[in-house]
Amino acid sequence: MNLSDGGVTAPKGFLAAHTAAGIKYSDRDDMAMIVSEADCVSAGTYTRNVVKAAPVIWDREITASKAPVRAVVVNAGIANACTGEEGMGYCRDTADAVAKVLQDVEPKQVLVASTGVIGMQLPMDKIRGGIEAMAKDLSHSREAAGLAARAIMTTDTIPKEASVVIEVGGSKITIGAMTKGSGMIHPNMCTMLCFVTTDAVIEKNALQAALSSVVEDTFNMVSVDGDTSTNDTCVVLANGMADNPPIKEGTEAYDTFREALFEVLKKLAMMMAGDGEGATALFEVRIEGAKNRQEARTLAKSVVTSSLTKAAIYGHDANWGRILCALGYSGVDFDPSDVTLTFESAEGSILIAKDGHGVGFDEEEATRILSRDHVTAICDMHMGDATATAWGCDLTHEYVSINADYRS
Repeated sequence: MNLSDGGVTAPKGFLAAHTAAGIKYSDRDDMAMIVSEADCVSAGTYTRNVVKAAPVIWDREITASKAPVRAVVVNAGIANACTGEEGMGYCRDTADAVAKVLQDVEPKQVLVASTGVIGMQLPMDKIRGGIEAMAKDLSHSREAAGLAARAIMTTDTIPKEASVVIEVGGSKITIGAMTKGSGMIHPNMCTMLCFVTTDAVIEKNALQAALSSVVEDTFNMVSVDGDTSTNDTCVVLANGMADNPPIKEGTEAYDTFREALFEVLKKLAMMMAGDGEGATALFEVRIEGAKNRQEARTLAKSVVTSSLTKAAIYGHDANWGRILCALGYSGVDFDPSDVTLTFESAEGSILIAKDGHGVGFDEEEATRILSRDHVTAICDMHMGDATATAWGCDLTHEYVSINADYRS
């Protein structure tokens, strides 16, 4: 299985477009559209924040139903969250506008998504203008996918895309995806906005099962700043144009598809963590030797979300006490005197603590290892054989600067 940087137009039958609608930004694209030439079965996972944006409520109802999906419209700059009935009405208006320009698409076949400032209403004249412009520019091209991924960014510094090709029942199946996320990332289902396309023939319940299980070990293991967004959305659209034998749960084909989806979302999860607001390094935490998988996940997320540990990574400081402390308040019971801590990066690997206390490591070597843009902390708990990995980033002065004036 070989991952590539292909995007949402990689599978058969998917088109994308982008435009600069001027919703909030005056110097960049801020809307994207994905359209399938055929009806899609859909699956979705959404924020568990009690405060849910209007698009989350709109999309959740559609993906929970048996209704086919044909299009997705995304805007950046304004989140359409905490906007009441007016905001819900704008979701309907957006879907109506898409149905009008695409003609063979019904409003309830349109998913909508927004990201940006909370509490502001969408300028619907600009949204409608953007939809009309994008409908004319829809394309199967790789370039169209890349520009769509760039158009949905907010504080992201890079577009985030991935794709993979697998074989199921003698048929070639492609999965493509794009995501955005840089701040307000501490998921409790998946994180921020992610749109996955595939030409697979797959039963709806199998698609939902695959997505729900995969996000637990990908997007749900990412944290940039400990804040769970009001707009978190991850949807998968499958249009069946690969003509493979239908994929059903409990089959080898399902396992193959699920593994491919996992690899795509894992790559995107790592890209988001490494592109955290103000970040200079992707911080990976790998737990080994845990009692069970749930405890391993809890321990990994406790370390990756520790502000003190994140600050130490930014300072290239091998302050192992902060990691041991974060493990200790995770809620998992373990023997502190039987924990081994190691740092590694492209510069090499260094043991920094063993049996619950520090070892005589070379500080200069540790600093070199921690100075790379991808740093991994390995925590061996010596309690069992369960493992888990979480991804985050360092905590920098720039993070504060970005969020101090986000609304402007």
